[in-house]
Amino acid sequence: MVAVSYRVIHRHLDSPLLSEAFSFLENDVEAQSYLKMANVMAVKRLGYNDHGPVHAKIIAGSALEIFSLLTDAVEPSSVMNGICDYEDARLIVLLGAYLHDVGNAIHRIDHEKTGALLASNLLDRVLLDIYDDDPGLAYRVKSEVLHTLYSSDDSIPCLSVEAGVVTVADGTDMAGGRSRVPFLSGKNDIHAISAQAINKVTIVKGDMKPVSIQVFMDNPAGIFQIEEVIGKKIRSSGIGELVEVTASMNGEEIKTL
Repeated sequence: MVAVSYRVIHRHLDSPLLSEAFSFLENDVEAQSYLKMANVMAVKRLGYNDHGPVHAKIIAGSALEIFSLLTDAVEPSSVMNGICDYEDARLIVLLGAYLHDVGNAIHRIDHEKTGALLASNLLDRVLLDIYDDDPGLAYRVKSEVLHTLYSSDDSIPCLSVEAGVVTVADGTDMAGGRSRVPFLSGKNDIHAISAQAINKVTIVKGDMKPVSIQVFMDNPAGIFQIEEVIGKKIRSSGIGELVEVTASMNGEEIKTL
């Protein structure tokens, strides 16, 4: 069982490729500035929850965990389509998950599209360095990463397993702390109340499906969060038939997606 946390990412930095890319992201002025500005726009100006550096690490870790479980059953799209190998596919997931919210640095509206624009130059720098002996591979991987950013919009269908994984992972960061900022700043609406009801989210190997996302809550209001956040993302992910969601309260299962 893996609880959704910013610490999970370190479980998956088990190869030089992923370790190098993560170190780049964590220390790159451009990447970190965009993520900090994402929180200025989302938290300080709109009263939303965290969309910055901590959220980036949480989603990156969750996405790699889901990807690991999922690819026991299905082949990554980038591998199946002859674009790259499995380790490169993991890199696509890492980069896409970490950077999926950078577009908030410009505006919340259409942030998936503006995020793809902002990430383009950044991806050139990291990928052309990592794949310095194969620039063609660098640009192919870049295309796949940009697809994950663009299709993280719930209204846009994901066309790859990797993109679907990032989209679903984004929905898992919905425990109580995720609504702390809007709740304290007066946003006592159903979104804040529902998120406050959720205590913990874990990602495990499912009994019936490859991936099981388990949501633990102390108030049935948390059902709204599940349906409106992760439910929508699963429906647009293209991998919905491979992911199950269960919700429980006081040890009793009350909802299944």
